[in-house]
Amino acid sequence: MISRIAKRLLLAVIALCLVPLTAMAAEFERNIMTGGPSGTYIRFGRDIANLGKACGQTLNVVESAGSLENFVGVRNRRNTQFGIVQSDVLEYLKTYEANDPDVQQAVRGVRIMFPLYNEEVHVLARKDIVSLKDLQGKKVAVGKKDSGTFLTASLMLDILQIGSVERLPDNPDQALPKLLAGEIDAFFYVAGAPAALFANAEIDKEKFHLLPITDAPLLATYNAANIPAGTYSFMDQPVDLVAVKAVLMTYDYDPKKNAYHRDSCKTVSDFSSLILNGLTELEETGHPKWKSVDLTALPPGWQVGSCVKVGLAVDYKPTCTAPATPPASTDANEEYLNLLKQRLKK
Repeated sequence: MISRIAKRLLLAVIALCLVPLTAMAAEFERNIMTGGPSGTYIRFGRDIANLGKACGQTLNVVESAGSLENFVGVRNRRNTQFGIVQSDVLEYLKTYEANDPDVQQAVRGVRIMFPLYNEEVHVLARKDIVSLKDLQGKKVAVGKKDSGTFLTASLMLDILQIGSVERLPDNPDQALPKLLAGEIDAFFYVAGAPAALFANAEIDKEKFHLLPITDAPLLATYNAANIPAGTYSFMDQPVDLVAVKAVLMTYDYDPKKNAYHRDSCKTVSDFSSLILNGLTELEETGHPKWKSVDLTALPPGWQVGSCVKVGLAVDYKPTCTAPATPPASTDANEEYLNLLKQRLKK
């Protein structure tokens, strides 16, 4: 008698275990490409993933080198529907990859989901350098290839036709000590002010300063911005410069094409709705930069995705499932013994 009951209980346990495993295996995979482990991009990605988690949808947050890798990831990486990039990535690819038909095809298919926040273009330089044009003939760190700082620095130097610059592939955290030691003359750093790198460093204001960036040719691609006096310990005066918009990008999926496009489009629509309706929550509990997000501030050159617009409809309802709740009993063995007692009664 007991052996039969034990067998039935075992089969019941196996059946219960198989249900969540089957559901997990069947769940459509979703990924968002972000940035380094301590940056703003990855924190935004985690905030968005938390909205999905509350809805019962898993969004994997993927670390990356930055904008260029994220752009390529959304185009070529399986089950990667989202990437956070700088808005000038399109201008960069149109400029530097104009002869590559595959890249230009990719550019045509990329869409914006939402504009996020401004990232100021910091250029920290020796005090005797007073403008970007003075960087000619100097040693300048422009960031690692594929990083957002690299593409912005490259594009700005070329727009202004500043030649003979020795462009060094050092990230800002590597470049700062080199500048302070006199090994380089300046470095670019694209980051939302106040940038922790500058806020936490001892920079002599008699020797170094942020370059003003007010060159007219740059304003066709970048937004005018200002960093107030006192933002950093070495700043006695405000600095006018430019900023690039961080954007949440996606792809223009065609739900009629195949199952992957259909599921990806649904994912984009669902998360568009979740972010729009959860913006107040994001401002209150997410990264402080959510407070500066203006969803109407679309950067030039970007088109909103059709799947995004579906999710913004007033009557759109994302597909949410209730999160799993643990059993009320704190003692699993107690439940087991109660089952046995009930079944063994004659």
